[in-house]
Amino acid sequence: MRIDIWSDIVCPWCYIGKRRFERALEAFEHRGDVEIVHRSFQLDPTMPRGSVRDHRDVLMSKYGLSESQAGAAQARMERTAAEEGLEFHLVGGVTGNTLDAHRLLHMAKDHGIQDAVIERLYRAHFTEQRSIVDETSLVELAAEAGLDADGARDVLRGDRYADAVAADLRDARGLAVTGVPYYLLDHRYAVSGARPAEVFTEALARAWQDMSRATSPMP
Repeated sequence: MRIDIWSDIVCPWCYIGKRRFERALEAFEHRGDVEIVHRSFQLDPTMPRGSVRDHRDVLMSKYGLSESQAGAAQARMERTAAEEGLEFHLVGGVTGNTLDAHRLLHMAKDHGIQDAVIERLYRAHFTEQRSIVDETSLVELAAEAGLDADGARDVLRGDRYADAVAADLRDARGLAVTGVPYYLLDHRYAVSGARPAEVFTEALARAWQDMSRATSPMP
């Protein structure tokens, strides 16, 4: 069974949702027969590539928050992440255009290590406050996750996989996806948002059951 997951590297709920989904998948009886494909989504594709904005400033601008309200929102998010075993450091963090990071994820898919690369990028961004828009930093992170550094650098200095990212964005629009994370199970069942692990558990069981019925021979 294939599960497509649309997410963005700078989306805190996407990282939290990843942990919740993984907990459900770990307990799923047929987890060995599940293929996970990470798909690209950009929360703000209009940001100039290579530039960054303070995370708190983005919250204030996007949601009309005061500085103290934005700080409180960051603190709540850090506590929520901690409940899932994640360490977030949002104060002083920045966000930026994630096109190049997504292109590396498509490269990673070709090499069979997509999950390792997206995990490394998430941790770099939310825990370590390392850049996921700067070429040098992206190459280092890709290499740490198992990609060839020279190959990653070549990708970033060209336009390889940009069409794959664009295709993911078109597919998301076709599904009316307006926010992430977004999970599509067996091309039919959708789960939107970083839902509790129990929701993913139910969705996995239902999708597997219906898929098995559809592929079973008629009596």
